[in-house]
Amino acid sequence: MALRKNLKSKASSKLVITSAAFQDHIMRSLLHPDFSLSDPLRRHSRGKHPQVREGVEERDLQRRHEQEEREYVLDPAPPPLTLAQKLGLVASPRERLTEDEWTRVKERSVQQEESAQPCAICREEFQLQPQVLLSCSHVFHRACLQAFERFSGRKRCPLCRREPYETRVINDAARLFQHRCATRIQAYWRGYMARKWYRTIKKTICPKDKRLRRQFFESRLQELNDSFVRYCHTDTEAFLSDIDRSLSSSRRVFQQLERKSVSEPQENDWDRIKSQVIQRGVWDCPICLTALSNLSLPTVSARSNHQQRRPTVLLSCSHLFHQLCLEAFEAFSADSRPLCPLCRSAYHKKPI
Repeated sequence: MALRKNLKSKASSKLVITSAAFQDHIMRSLLHPDFSLSDPLRRHSRGKHPQVREGVEERDLQRRHEQEEREYVLDPAPPPLTLAQKLGLVASPRERLTEDEWTRVKERSVQQEESAQPCAICREEFQLQPQVLLSCSHVFHRACLQAFERFSGRKRCPLCRREPYETRVINDAARLFQHRCATRIQAYWRGYMARKWYRTIKKTICPKDKRLRRQFFESRLQELNDSFVRYCHTDTEAFLSDIDRSLSSSRRVFQQLERKSVSEPQENDWDRIKSQVIQRGVWDCPICLTALSNLSLPTVSARSNHQQRRPTVLLSCSHLFHQLCLEAFEAFSADSRPLCPLCRSAYHKKPI
């Protein structure tokens, strides 16, 4: 009887311990907010310290351009084991992943190029937005994953349905986006420098193609014309009158030099000039366009026997004129020493 009572007392005490353990587990897991594992909404109402930590995290995300944000586990520290879990009546929670295990998970995610693909929830690029890595190696936007957890009410991966999982904040997508932006900026800069270099070469080196060479010289000539017009005086009439004055002064200088260089021909020179006239065979006065006549030239006298003889003048430039025609021309000319009406050169004259 005593043995039976002893066994009953042990069984009842064990039952009491088991009941107390279950009650403690239920109270701590369901009623205490610090130990809620299934409802992710309870994590936002645990107290002031997590909210302060969350605010610090948001400020760190805003300063991600200045310094690289560190990677850290987003899930809170696991609660201590309850009595039921210690007695083995309730399954204990899984141990958290170590740094080595997170390294292997991240390597698997990098091999699958999870950060290079769009978010599986919103189907948008990660860019610089915060992203989280799950313990199943899948990557999502942090805001998208939080919205999915609030909608589903549990922590289950949207892709592989693994439950539960751990989350870790990473910056792989941000680094990839920054690298792509830097590559694009460098490409645009190199293109700009190449186009600038090509425009410089195009303006300085003549191309070999005929059509391009023609365009090259046309553009160069147009640039010269534009610069000439741009730097010219605005009054066109005054500019042209200046050109005329400079030309007339230049002509006067050359005429004076030419007159000084002309010397009086000798008798032998006049004979040579007469031979040039005979070889030319022109027997009309260039001024009045009538025939010339003189007894000293037989060819002339032969043609002008039926005409009245008019005095003829021979110039040192080998041109013949009627004396009256040449005198009228000299009287009409405004220069002090007129020039030959044909060759415009200074002359000496000799009646023949």
